[in-house]
Amino acid sequence: MTLAASAETATRRRLGVSLRRRAATWRLEGSGWLGERLARPRELARPVVEVVSPAAWALAGFALLALVVGFWLEWNELGAAAFAGLALLAVSTVFLIGTTNLDSALDLSRDRVVVGERANGRLLVQNRSGRRTLPLRVELPIGDARADFELPMIRGHESHEQLFAVPTDRRAVLAVGPVTAVRADPLLLLRREQKLTAAEELFIHPRTVPIDGSAAGMVRDLEGRSTRQLTDSDVSFHALRPYVPGDDRRHIHWKHTVRTGVMMVRQFEQTRRSHLLVVLSTRLDDYGHDDEFETAVSIVASLGIQTLREKHTLSITTSTAQLTLPSPRSMLDQLSGVDFERGAPLTSVTARRVGRDVRSPSVVIVLAGTNAESSELRRAARLFPVDARRIVMRCRADARPLSVRAFGGVDMVSISDLDDLGPFVRRLS
Repeated sequence: MTLAASAETATRRRLGVSLRRRAATWRLEGSGWLGERLARPRELARPVVEVVSPAAWALAGFALLALVVGFWLEWNELGAAAFAGLALLAVSTVFLIGTTNLDSALDLSRDRVVVGERANGRLLVQNRSGRRTLPLRVELPIGDARADFELPMIRGHESHEQLFAVPTDRRAVLAVGPVTAVRADPLLLLRREQKLTAAEELFIHPRTVPIDGSAAGMVRDLEGRSTRQLTDSDVSFHALRPYVPGDDRRHIHWKHTVRTGVMMVRQFEQTRRSHLLVVLSTRLDDYGHDDEFETAVSIVASLGIQTLREKHTLSITTSTAQLTLPSPRSMLDQLSGVDFERGAPLTSVTARRVGRDVRSPSVVIVLAGTNAESSELRRAARLFPVDARRIVMRCRADARPLSVRAFGGVDMVSISDLDDLGPFVRRLS
């Protein structure tokens, strides 16, 4: 294959990936818009929809239509089918009569796990009455999925224990519960629910790797980092200058003043604490694959844990929001719920906003995927102060090795494996 043909094939492949991600963006925007418009009607229809299943609605519609058509055409068989359908609905209501005198306890062994770790739970259902219960079904929502448990008959004042496991193959914040006892007819036309417990949250944290050395600016001094700005009061001595009225007399250098006869004062270089600022793009168009986004979130988590552990200042922002970071645990909880955001602006627009809100970072790291334009990422990095270390990291789904190159005062990094993060930080240190 010639070089031109290879380049054309690569261009077509990139175009195909871009079109697929653009279609996914349209689906994300459309589903969000539709969900907002239908939220109120769904809330109004909830009391009826929770009891009557779609199959029951279809059966009722068929029975009424068959009744009208059978009466109009004098078709006795069709009329009999209509009455049979209505009778079936009437009999189904009998199964909803009565109450379920049950208590339930939901116990998650751990409410915070890392992707891939086991998350087990225990469901305990107790019969509070003195009568034996009939077999029934218990539903346990787990995120967007649902687990169904068929409970046997439970004698009076006895209990039944059910163990379950939660899949943790993807980072997320899962609502586990509420535990719901369901009374329904054998054909599941009508159902009656009774909530037994409240929902609990399970945080599936992103995977992280340890980082040797300083992650916040790769700065190791305890006093802070000197800048080019001069000040009359700090800890990093710069030079002496002649005294002018209004100067603090505590900074007069008396030995030099006595020796030369000219009053001189100390001048200092302004210092600041190490401050790591991470800008994570949450635009779906910037990533060629969901794995790239997961790698980016894991990089943010790894850098954040090391920075907070070293008690440096940390700021993390997505395309539309800024995270609050009182502790590593809180940071990981918030990163567990980070996802692609509707209406996420370009990275340069985000950088312009963050540059106004976050002051004096010592290191800025901009994270995106393979579909993000290099020129756009460099433009975003250059919106931050010149005296800050500016790094652009592009996460790649392919198996390319770690590459680092400088371009106009910005370090451009391509990383495909989270395990390469530690060597990269040591390399920049």
